[in-house]
Amino acid sequence: MKKNILPLLLGSIATLLFACKKDNTPVDLPYDHHKDVEKMIRFFKDNEPENEKFTVDAAGGGTLTLQNGTKITFGPNAFVKPDGTVVSGNVTVSARVFIRASEMILGDKPTITSDGKLLETFGEAMVTAAQNGQQLALNPQQKPPAVVAPVGAANADGANRDIPMWDGDTTVYTETSGYNHENILTTITQSYTIKKGMEWTQIPGSFGVAGVSTTYFPLDNLGDWRNCDALYNVGGTKTTVLGYFGDKFNIQTGNNYSGQDPTQLFFKVAGVNTIVKLYNPIFNPIAGKEGLLSYQNSIPEGVNGTFLAMSAVNGKFYAEMRDVTITPAAGKNFMGITFNLQEVSETQLLQLIQQMNSK
Repeated sequence: MKKNILPLLLGSIATLLFACKKDNTPVDLPYDHHKDVEKMIRFFKDNEPENEKFTVDAAGGGTLTLQNGTKITFGPNAFVKPDGTVVSGNVTVSARVFIRASEMILGDKPTITSDGKLLETFGEAMVTAAQNGQQLALNPQQKPPAVVAPVGAANADGANRDIPMWDGDTTVYTETSGYNHENILTTITQSYTIKKGMEWTQIPGSFGVAGVSTTYFPLDNLGDWRNCDALYNVGGTKTTVLGYFGDKFNIQTGNNYSGQDPTQLFFKVAGVNTIVKLYNPIFNPIAGKEGLLSYQNSIPEGVNGTFLAMSAVNGKFYAEMRDVTITPAAGKNFMGITFNLQEVSETQLLQLIQQMNSK
């Protein structure tokens, strides 16, 4: 005789879902921290700077003005098809140029070199062009389009300043060696994914020009990030910064391969147009010291700046903004900061990010 196993299965499921402790209170099932990853990804997706679109007459060229005041000028016959044919007629141009700290945070384009040096940015640009669904390239026989960003920094004597150009690429590394909560080199068996957001490499011989209030730089390619940045060179000793999140550190940080990590930490030098993303997880931390750290010996001692710590934990956003002076602890080769993140709404988190523009 065939037995009906459905009641047995339902009973087993009920036992798992409603198992009780000795005091008859329900046992909580483990929280799915992947939901927090999705929550942070949605936040960045909903608030990232928009890709602005324009129509340009390919034969005559024209100047586009973005919402943040950046202007991009295309000369006549600026575009070619994949086969090299010069394009005529209307072309759809899509552009994003980041010049503010909030844009760099929400667009995940921090200003740091491939070897951990700080950059001061005068504009990060991504531009594409298409006609009838076909991607176009720049005409190599014409002068490159000119980008003029409304941010500048002339030398003390009033002269214009040459600013190197940088090529950017998104990069994800897998690491099994790093540093613990005392900044001691540590090796682990479980790997972490290290999401830099962007890795900038200098383009030899290519420069922009920064004036008092604007910066000009050439756009040499479509479909790739270009950055007009100067190395932030400050004399003196540099140190490492460790940010401790404690119970507000999401354990999925460094364990997911898609989108944003649920716990993030940014630093802005006071009065300098730079955003540093501290993306390295602290390896094998003791309780309360879970968090993120900077590149080794990359943050100048004595500088003033602002940290923005944010995390998605148990379905809620938490954040803290803190002004600091970079000062290592006595006898230590690093500066440790214990953050005290408070619950915030999505609107409040966005407001904190926007406040970084004035820091």
